[in-house]
Formats: sequence, structure tokens, C-alpha cells
Amino acid sequence: MEYRTLSSELLVDAPVVAVRRDRITTATGEATREIVEHFSAVAVVAVRTSATDGRPEVMLVRQYRRPVDRYLWELPAGLLDVVGESPLEAARRELAEEAGLAAGRWHLLGDVCSSPGISEEMCRIFLAEDVRSVTSDDPGAGAEASGEEADMTTTWLPVDEAVEWVRHGRIENATAVAGLLYHDAGVRRDVAEPFAYRSGLARRRSGGREAGADMKHVR
Repeated sequence: MEYRTLSSELLVDAPVVAVRRDRITTATGEATREIVEHFSAVAVVAVRTSATDGRPEVMLVRQYRRPVDRYLWELPAGLLDVVGESPLEAARRELAEEAGLAAGRWHLLGDVCSSPGISEEMCRIFLAEDVRSVTSDDPGAGAEASGEEADMTTTWLPVDEAVEWVRHGRIENATAVAGLLYHDAGVRRDVAEPFAYRSGLARRRSGGREAGADMKHVR
């Protein structure tokens, strides 16, 4: 069946999200749905070989999240909120900003719909290998953290231990769970694969803006 949009009404327009009400056709007639618009996001499974025991390790970050009111173990990640920035470019920038790292090899692990019953948000998860510390020439190097990110801590954890954290519920962030299990399954896809995400928020705010503009500050 083809679902058609009959009308849309913007209800909330905040810096990171917006909420709209769509009237659509369905198999049993018209229906109204509230949708959280979102820029979508990227996340990075950054892996290195331990200098002490030769085991593969993954970079995790620990960050306070207001909606759930607790700290979560997560992957370095961030929004696709810069005009003209590709998902891979965003992943490189976020890895530098949040973990102080750059990588020589990149693969796609997969794409996840974060909460498809209510939100547009999707997250593209990358694998970063041949990891090193950032230099001043790397995108995102030297970025100053603010808000909850200023309280963020990082750790290298053996990959097999991180998977055990998933199994035992110590890692709850859905993107981190997906990324670690993709990696555990041996997934390695081409970073050039199309990313089938849509963002009403980005579509409205990017119009007429120059590349590099931060869409969070556009109304």
C-alpha cells in the first residue's frame, strides 16, 4: 500500500528536535501521527590492539543523559547537524571531538532506526581501525566540550569484555549495543553504501545555508 501525507503541522521547533503532526492515509482510512523530527546521527566503534596483551580494545565513553537521568556507556557519536557534511565526515569529527582519536581505515557496520514508532532518527554506525591520537590537522581536533560532554569520560575496554557488558545489561545505549554486536558478528561493509535516512528538520533548516553551518542554531 502507498501511504500518502494529506497534511502536516509543525507543533514544536527546538534546537535539536522538532515535532510535527501528519495526517496520512492508511489501509483502514485516514490517521493522525505525531513525529519527532531529528537530524539523525553517527556513531563509531573505534578498535585498536592493546599494547600490553595484544587483545583488541574498543573505545567507550561514559556520559550523563538527562532523559534517563543517569550515566550511560556509549560509543563516540554525534548529530548530522552540519550542512553539507557526509556521515563519514561527521564520524571522523565526532571521534576526534569526543575521544581525541583519528583512524586510518573505516568500514560501515550498519544503520539502525532508533525509535521508528515516533522518531525519524537513524544512526549510521562505523568501524574505525588503525587508530591514533588526533593532530591539529584532523577535523574536530581541539574542540572544547560543554554541557554534559564536559563531564564525559573515556576508556579502552577489551572487545570481548564489552560484548559481555552488553549481555549482562551494563551497556544500555541502543546504538552501542548494535555497534558492538555488529562488530562481534564480523560485519564490514562499504562506507559508500547509501544511507536511507530522512530528516524534515534538516530539510527545513539547510535551505539556502552555506556548507558548514550548524543547523541547531537555525530557525
